[in-house]
Amino acid sequence: MIYDKFAKGYDKVFAPFERRFLSNWRKETLSYLLENARILEIGAGTGANFRFYPQCESAAASEISYKMLEFAKGKTEFIELVQADAETLPFAANTFDAAFATLVFCSIPNPQKAFDEIKRVVKQNGKFVLLEHIRPKGLLGYGFDILNFFTVALIGDHFNRQTAKLAEKSGLKVLEVKRKAFGIVNLIICEVIK
Repeated sequence: MIYDKFAKGYDKVFAPFERRFLSNWRKETLSYLLENARILEIGAGTGANFRFYPQCESAAASEISYKMLEFAKGKTEFIELVQADAETLPFAANTFDAAFATLVFCSIPNPQKAFDEIKRVVKQNGKFVLLEHIRPKGLLGYGFDILNFFTVALIGDHFNRQTAKLAEKSGLKVLEVKRKAFGIVNLIICEVIK
């Protein structure tokens, strides 16, 4: 598992980006989740989002990397940590009121399967919120296409995914897309339709 190798240095590498903009974007993303709900995080990593969780009835954070979860354990006492692949979630249907993911869907091999799982485990009309880097429009998009060859080969990161379009194609209702950093990052607010 490639992310097991990155776990130890992950927080340190991302610290400057967290200070400058990522923390604010994470906080904004989680602000779309209702309080006192049952929420699920997809791809929790080392737990960078934990401090922004709303007051909730219950929370589960899934992560495929065991090593990432080891670092996440030290950042929470009330969130249930679950080692799981986003394409095969170990939860019953309609378990959650809402779900979210930050900077995760770029690295999921089959995002359609993951979206299908979200639709299965989140209740009808529940929210699913994503913060994702995507292929921007214009000339910069072509640069991302070239970069994608390298990022996929090295770390399995699809730098040029168009996540909002994939979410809509999967049957989620895209309510709003907020563009950040010249359209390189999108905050995508969806509703689960079954």
